[in-house]
Amino acid sequence: MEITAGGLLEVRITPADVGKRVSVRRVEHGSGGSPEFTDTVGVLTSWNEGVLLITRKDGRSVRIAEQALVAGKVVPPAPARRRGPAASFEELAPVMARSWQPLESERLGGWTLRAAAGFTRRANSVLPLGDPGMPLDDALARVGAWYAGRGLPAYVQAATGAVGTQELLIGELERRGWASEVSAEVRTGALAPVGDVDAPAAGDVRLTRAPDEEWLARYGRVADPDLARRMLVEGPSVWFAALPGGRAVGRCVVDGRWAGFAAVTVDPAYRRQGLATAVMAALARRALEEGASAAWLQVETDNPGALALYDGLGFATHHMYHHYRAAGQ
Repeated sequence: MEITAGGLLEVRITPADVGKRVSVRRVEHGSGGSPEFTDTVGVLTSWNEGVLLITRKDGRSVRIAEQALVAGKVVPPAPARRRGPAASFEELAPVMARSWQPLESERLGGWTLRAAAGFTRRANSVLPLGDPGMPLDDALARVGAWYAGRGLPAYVQAATGAVGTQELLIGELERRGWASEVSAEVRTGALAPVGDVDAPAAGDVRLTRAPDEEWLARYGRVADPDLARRMLVEGPSVWFAALPGGRAVGRCVVDGRWAGFAAVTVDPAYRRQGLATAVMAALARRALEEGASAAWLQVETDNPGALALYDGLGFATHHMYHHYRAAGQ
């Protein structure tokens, strides 16, 4: 916080700083009348009618009354917190998109509208990697009509916590009543350590180019097997891993220097036996053979078991993404 030479806190931000990362302190008075101070760091996404909206790294927005501010300043972007390979959001986002392709898509300026008959939010949401080429209200109207024509709710996938993210868009969506339904971490790490993990069961992992009935049954999120197969096999170089009896499965997409892990699922009766690690190790070794050196994956924030697994394999958070659903849908 800013402290002047006289020792007083000072507000050094204005509405002109919308879009910048800021650190602010506000004061509230508790039931006893004593002041209580709260600090918030994030992107200033709007400042309208005496209310500031600050989007934190975790995607949550904080509304602060202008009159409650006691200090504030613009701060530099947060340093990257990753032990794995350096990667910009602009490099990684298209790689991620190619790994989980929809059945149909349409461009709207720098946005991509994606649909896949409702199979996963990722494949049925807008990916906004640029300007839509029209006023936001017009773009959102186009989005709503496009998804309505396919019998689907309108979702926008927006990221926080990395250069090139869409915090400003998130602020505008929230002002229009769009609600965040699911948040996930995107993690990156070096690939070789995953392949070098001593996982005895890795030698039993079978790798194929397409998922069979046993794989789909263990994955367990499939209402339409034919639809799932059509989507899951798409990508630059896709591999499916499975342990006998469907004890554990996983999917990996090799795309240049990147290997993207997904759908790592273990039979509940065999958890805590290192089977997820074995599946990932086998997939990593194949990806290394194809020339990949870096790894990425997505994990929902309410999955502590998976978070602990990926911590142990050296993955660190690169950024987060959030699915926003249109109001009233």
